[in-house]
Amino acid sequence: MTPEEARSQFPVLDRLAYLNAGTNGPLARATVEAIEREAERELAEGRSGQAYIEHMLGLREQLRAGFASVLGVEPGSVALTESTTRGCAIVLAGLGLTPEDEVVTTDQEHFGLTGSLHATGARVVLAEADEEAIAAAVGPRTKLVATSHVLWTTGRRLDVHAIRAATGVPILVDGAQSAGAIAIEVGELDFYTVSAQKWLCGPEATGALYVAEPERLRVTAPSYMSQAGYEPTGAFVPKEGARRFDSGWIPVASMAGLLAALAAHPGWRYEAAAANAARCRQLLEPLVEVVTPPGQSTLVSFRPAGDPTALVASLDEAGVVVRELPGRNLVRASCGWWTNEDDLQRLAGGLAG
Repeated sequence: MTPEEARSQFPVLDRLAYLNAGTNGPLARATVEAIEREAERELAEGRSGQAYIEHMLGLREQLRAGFASVLGVEPGSVALTESTTRGCAIVLAGLGLTPEDEVVTTDQEHFGLTGSLHATGARVVLAEADEEAIAAAVGPRTKLVATSHVLWTTGRRLDVHAIRAATGVPILVDGAQSAGAIAIEVGELDFYTVSAQKWLCGPEATGALYVAEPERLRVTAPSYMSQAGYEPTGAFVPKEGARRFDSGWIPVASMAGLLAALAAHPGWRYEAAAANAARCRQLLEPLVEVVTPPGQSTLVSFRPAGDPTALVASLDEAGVVVRELPGRNLVRASCGWWTNEDDLQRLAGGLAG
């Protein structure tokens, strides 16, 4: 598949310089067609019966295998969720943290992680978003390090493997801005979350959670899909492996759409995305203050000279879609493998005025 053929899968790119996969990735034609086929099937045949259930369960296992391939892990260690937020909540609730425990995180995390951190009641220790600073913040009461692989603010990529090795403490990795954007090898990491609507270009409310040792994490939010058997009292037997953390029903159409999206990703996607981000940085550096360090990820965040809200609005009017990061005086461009030179020139032209 050539870059032109890969790009042609996304009709939105015919009209817009779509640079906001960090929020929601573009939808491919095949993704929407798969969603429509399942919806039409349900319209004509209903949503019941043995064939329907078997079809649904089969899609769940295909999807689990798809996520496992993205993360470089075994399917049995992957739970199906609807977001990184849900994945973080599952882990943090399951650890049974107390006010005497500490969790180290950074000052650059998304509320999808920090909200659940606060809800645990544990003491949250904020560190600078730097590997050495995170390791230095770990103490005798630290039960967990929780941080992003790629920071949603600056686009910096943290060496989460080095953090895990230096601290010896379990680590929860928010993979919202990394899964589908950069190559991932989970390796010795303990927990890794995925939001599929971003860089994997899937439908909304699809995601995954990797758990290295499922039996050591308590099930605190069981769903019908996570149990292997239950009693009238509610007592239940969890499924084997990470399936015990499946967060519930995922629409059949959404699963079909996500599988189609995963099938459309070219083998050269990570290299192309990195090259596009580097080119974006090159074009923007003479025009604005770029805060993303070189060679980090597929996000390029910059500080405009004027009002970021007004800038994002004016770029939108010109058909260039980027995101303001509220309260940080930053604007963020997301460069995917589908991005081309024209998209980046349109962004630079909009900034040049």
